[in-house]
Amino acid sequence: MSSSAQEISPEGSHLAAQQSAAEAELAALLVQALNLEMPASEIDPTAPLYGDGLGLDSIDILEVALEVSRRYGFELRSDDEQNKQIFASLRSLAAHVAANRTR
Repeated sequence: MSSSAQEISPEGSHLAAQQSAAEAELAALLVQALNLEMPASEIDPTAPLYGDGLGLDSIDILEVALEVSRRYGFELRSDDEQNKQIFASLRSLAAHVAANRTR
C-alpha cells in the first residue's frame, strides 16, 4: 500500500476507508440508534465502544443490542459470556453480526 493511501483527509475519510461495508452499516445504526453527534464514517472500527473509545455506556450497549436484534434477526443476550469481546469494537460487533445474522 502506498503512503498516499494512508494519508488523512480533513473530512476524516481515512476512517471510512478502514470500515468494511458491514462496519459502515453498523456505524450508521449506532449513530441513528444513539443519536450520536458524529458522522458514521468517523467511527474508528478498531476503537473501543465502551469508555475511552466511542464512550458508550451499558444503556447505550443495550440499545445497540436491541437494534441489532431487530435489524439482523438474532438476539444479543445480556448474559452472554462473550459480550465483552462482541462489543469490544465496531469491528468485533460487525464480525459477530456477520456470523449470526438471519436477515
